[in-house]
Amino acid sequence: MLKYTIKRLLYSALILFFVMFIIYSLMCAMPSGYIETKAIELASRPGAGKSADEWLADLNAQYGMDKGVIVGYFTWLGTSITGNFGESWKWTVPVTQKFAEVIWTSFALSFVSFLIYVSIAIPLGISAARKQYGFTDYFATVFSMVCISMPTFFLATLLQMVFSVKLGWLDLTGMQSRNHASLSDFGKFLDVAKHMIMPCITLVIVSIGGLMRYTRTNMLEVLNADYIRTARAKGVPERKVISSHAFRNTLIPLVTILGGSLPSLFSGALITETIFGIRGIGYASYHSMVQGDIPFTMFYLAFMAILTLLGNLIADLLYAAVDPRVRLA
Repeated sequence: MLKYTIKRLLYSALILFFVMFIIYSLMCAMPSGYIETKAIELASRPGAGKSADEWLADLNAQYGMDKGVIVGYFTWLGTSITGNFGESWKWTVPVTQKFAEVIWTSFALSFVSFLIYVSIAIPLGISAARKQYGFTDYFATVFSMVCISMPTFFLATLLQMVFSVKLGWLDLTGMQSRNHASLSDFGKFLDVAKHMIMPCITLVIVSIGGLMRYTRTNMLEVLNADYIRTARAKGVPERKVISSHAFRNTLIPLVTILGGSLPSLFSGALITETIFGIRGIGYASYHSMVQGDIPFTMFYLAFMAILTLLGNLIADLLYAAVDPRVRLA
């Protein structure tokens, strides 16, 4: 297992190297107006001490954009390995500092949503498979298709119109009420949790359909297997057939889906956070990309790539845990 893990980590490092090279190449291909705008902004600040042209040369040199793609990429890579990703142009603080400020908000929102939709989707998918062509199956199928077809921005806007505009139960955007500072510690927690209700519902609804359909499909395949018929013929109770035989084998393909969910726990929900004004990593990344914040964008994309590779590695390792037939050595 250790040998396999080290081997996969080395492969992942090689893949990450080329992925970031492609991303850096795309950054270099962007219109130079973003960098010029930042140079003019820095030059216009009181006590800047440099002209716009001097700031432009400094910014290009800082991120290696005046040395060509290959040399520039190794320049960026050399500073990034040490943990220095530069200063965010949008937020005017070091990139890692801004990241530390917003990441846990996104993680809390995504983690709660993940627990809710997994606890609903998997049991609902199993129930639909057990009662194929019954009411539960048809209801679950229609519900999942509606969830899959629902665009995130439309659902978020619909929830805002119903619960904020029409009913007035929840605030339209933001993470705090006006009287947040005067509340007790527990009251502040409840206030923030109240503002997370609509974003959480949005993430649950747009995620639940795909996992439910995937669970149902794999469960049906397992229930039609010969060993399930044999277990039933021997008089094994149906509950034990489902829990001990069928569900364990259904978990094998589900591990791929659940392992791939790791990036979403930390990367933030860009559209959802932006619409609801949740100051997480998705919100920060959206505004950084729109305003051409190259340092923060490069860091965010590198972070996403690392999480994706790590999620795939975790999924492969979990295969051995849920399926004794799999040997990673």
